Amino acid sequence: MNISPLSESEFAATVMAVPPLARRTDFTLDAQQNRKLIRHIEAGGVRTLLYGGNANLYHVPVSEYRELLDLLADSAGPNTRVIPAIGPDYGKMLDEARILSTTSYRTAMVLPLAGFTTPQGIEDGLTRIADIAGIPLTLYIKHEDYVDVDTLARLVDRGTLIAVKYAIVREHPEHDDYLRRLLQSVSPSRVISGMGERPALVHLRDFGLAAWTTGSGCIAPHAVTALLRAVKTGQSDQAQRLYDAFMPLETLRDKISLIRVLHDAVTFSKIADMGPLLPLLSSTPAGHHAKIDMETQALLAFEHHLAAQRTIR
Repeated sequence: MNISPLSESEFAATVMAVPPLARRTDFTLDAQQNRKLIRHIEAGGVRTLLYGGNANLYHVPVSEYRELLDLLADSAGPNTRVIPAIGPDYGKMLDEARILSTTSYRTAMVLPLAGFTTPQGIEDGLTRIADIAGIPLTLYIKHEDYVDVDTLARLVDRGTLIAVKYAIVREHPEHDDYLRRLLQSVSPSRVISGMGERPALVHLRDFGLAAWTTGSGCIAPHAVTALLRAVKTGQSDQAQRLYDAFMPLETLRDKISLIRVLHDAVTFSKIADMGPLLPLLSSTPAGHHAKIDMETQALLAFEHHLAAQRTIR
């Protein structure tokens, strides 16, 4: 695992993969299968792994957290940054921050909590959590009323936050007044589009965000790395071709379940066996499996084609 100091420029250098987490049938962590998935992602050039919603860290017990952190640190390559999630509630964050303070991790992402929060409470709480963990935090925003732009800017200016994962869904992502206001106070180099590939092109081209988080890119890391390169270099036609390859599986994730579809898709791909989802989640209904498998195999075939082309060159 990369334990060097985290710099602002790092966020634009790679897409941020958000993998699922492999477990055995008794729900214990499966180190072997998690390593297999990490090696596949790294082989495609992705150098940041974010373990959050897709890994179902919402439901991870604090008693398992240190084991999880050690597993991820031991499994990732020396050039791969790993960002674990904490929370979403304050009590769980507090316990996890104390554990993080004894590790080499350089940031942790705060999972979003709906309700029972105020902007002032967010500011006070995250300031204390960052102090206890001894590292700046990455904030995951899914709703406008979670925290206002002024509070968010103060947290970044003070060094409490090093980055923002922006995931407020818009029917038309190019029309986003909150994001425009945010970028007047926070450098776009610190803001990562947090909703997969669907809004990624707009967020990078129109708003200048650093990069985006990817779930489907865990299956197709060569393709998602090529997509980032095409967007950054202005290769519009190539970017659109790569983008289109992700949309069928991303559409299933949007329609059924972002977390559950990806978890099952990785297993169907045979890259690694993810096992069961930790409760209170469960696998997608069996009636969806054939369609998920079909779109997974199509994306995987596209990935293999790109990887083969790269090898020939």
